[in-house]
Amino acid sequence: MSAVDVLERGRALSAQAAWLDAHEALSSADRSMPLLETDLERLATSAYMLGRLDEYVDAMARAHQLHLDAGAAPRAARCAFWAGMQLLLAGEIGRGTGWIGRARRLVEAEDVDCVEQGYLRLPEAFRCEMNGDYGKGAGVAGDAAATGQRFGDRDLFALAVHAQGHMLIKGGRTLEGLALLDEAMVGVTSGEVSPIASGMVYCGVILACRAAYEPRRAREWTAALTRWCESQPDLVAFTGRCHVHRAELRHLEGSWSDALEEARHAADRAERGNHRSALAEAAYLQGDVHRLRGAFLEAEDGYRRASELGREPQPGLALLRLAQGDGQAAAAAIRRVLAETTDPSDRVVQLPAYVEIMLAAGDVDEALEA
Repeated sequence: MSAVDVLERGRALSAQAAWLDAHEALSSADRSMPLLETDLERLATSAYMLGRLDEYVDAMARAHQLHLDAGAAPRAARCAFWAGMQLLLAGEIGRGTGWIGRARRLVEAEDVDCVEQGYLRLPEAFRCEMNGDYGKGAGVAGDAAATGQRFGDRDLFALAVHAQGHMLIKGGRTLEGLALLDEAMVGVTSGEVSPIASGMVYCGVILACRAAYEPRRAREWTAALTRWCESQPDLVAFTGRCHVHRAELRHLEGSWSDALEEARHAADRAERGNHRSALAEAAYLQGDVHRLRGAFLEAEDGYRRASELGREPQPGLALLRLAQGDGQAAAAAIRRVLAETTDPSDRVVQLPAYVEIMLAAGDVDEALEA
């Protein structure tokens, strides 16, 4: 088979979401002939969906340079944006910030109205979210959504609308936020949104439903995410987070054995995809389920692993100390974490445990205030 035939096969397999075979064909073609910018982007996508972040960034960097060489600065900026965003999401702050900065510099130098301006509003919105300014963040994300709508860019629109909805929920405007999440999911479930953006919106929407304490929607969208993942047998990216969501729902229902099995699957998939936050959540969930079943040593291991991965082990660890009969340690731990937590949507996760521990300690007034 000629290199051109292999390339055509890779393109077709990519369109079919056959990620492993697409990656092999496109990589083979890449070794035999110079690839076009769009083919490098296909190669990058297949690498990402297989959980290979470094390969993804390398292919996007090459596509970025080809776009630059062709004088297509906005498209080069978009490649830089995507490389930067995925690095930031993976916790590689330095490299991620550098790529986002390069994208912004290119767009500003062009000084033309382009959809990439909307993409670059998203990091601004996320910075507002990190600073607790949810109203401003929602406004910035809304501007990005308007840009996506104006240019007919369905990826940008879905990403921005779901971010706007999440920030509205965190800011207390739950009904408005949920309506935007539903709108974002219309494009995703109908297949209008590209694969990587689809996975990001699926996971982001379910996280937002969790923040809104909206289990009905969380079940609905988790089922949709499950079907989406299962339709791509080679998929590694997003599958760890999918199993985390499924474990959370089984935990909520009291199906502890099923929750534990899903959490173990989540850990396996997240480790394969190098998804640190999903791996941390899986460890925490295992700790929680073991605690509820009275397996305290296993629970301790789960919370310790979650902490090592950067996930706050509270309130589960404090509740474990209470179950072990160490009420003093439980009270100290839950008081510490609540004092350090200012975000309302995060505080509400800690408060039920605080109530339980204060009642056990005989401090009815503190429990009542909580």
